[in-house]
Amino acid sequence: MGGGAMMSSRRSRQSAIRIFAQEYSESTLIERGVGEYDPSFVITKLGAKVNRCLVCGGLERMERRDGESGPFYRGQVRDTSGTHYFDVAPFQPELHPEAEELLARFETGDSVLVSIVGRQKSNESEDGGIFTSIRAESFTEIDVGTYKSWMIEAADATLRRLDAYSKSQGEVVSEEGFRNAGIPEDLVPGLIKARQHYGDFDTEAYRVWILKAFSRALGSSEGTSEVESDEVSSKSDYESEKEVGTSDPRDVILSI
Repeated sequence: MGGGAMMSSRRSRQSAIRIFAQEYSESTLIERGVGEYDPSFVITKLGAKVNRCLVCGGLERMERRDGESGPFYRGQVRDTSGTHYFDVAPFQPELHPEAEELLARFETGDSVLVSIVGRQKSNESEDGGIFTSIRAESFTEIDVGTYKSWMIEAADATLRRLDAYSKSQGEVVSEEGFRNAGIPEDLVPGLIKARQHYGDFDTEAYRVWILKAFSRALGSSEGTSEVESDEVSSKSDYESEKEVGTSDPRDVILSI
């Protein structure tokens, strides 16, 4: 029975959280598993407990390197908020052919939108700084429609965490206090740890990322170049952001 329970624990997989790059990259709280097969998490300022995540964006960099254990790959994808860093390790040879294909596309200068499912990865520098990245488990090229759908899903998930964070203000930082404030059960553990570690902070930047995501999703562009140029705001983007700014975000999600 013990062995079966251990194998069951080993095979269990955490759900892949939809998260924008900036929320993930700002995280400095790491919760490491105690047992051999216990999952580790990156906990964001909004309380997201990230073991696995699904991210999308324009391929910004891709390179192959040779290490002592063999070749590995590193890359970057950019969404409306910032950059996700990912890698493919030497011990993942099943992903190397796809990584080579993606590298070839990047080196030819093609504009590529990519979807990545992967596990959280964090490194600590000598001065105590935390650098977050993703160990890719799978990745695939996607079209503009799929990217827009992901942006809406990520925006919806971020809004849910923002709402929970707002409800936690002024409440006793405890399971009972947060539940009484109407915070969803699945967000309580991560939000408690986040509030204890990060304290209060300005959430305005998070709302800006959501506005940008809505702007891209509401846009009429058919090509990949416009949705990848997230740092450049066009007139249509401005009009879309005005429209979103005067609407309830949940209504915008439903209309999309």
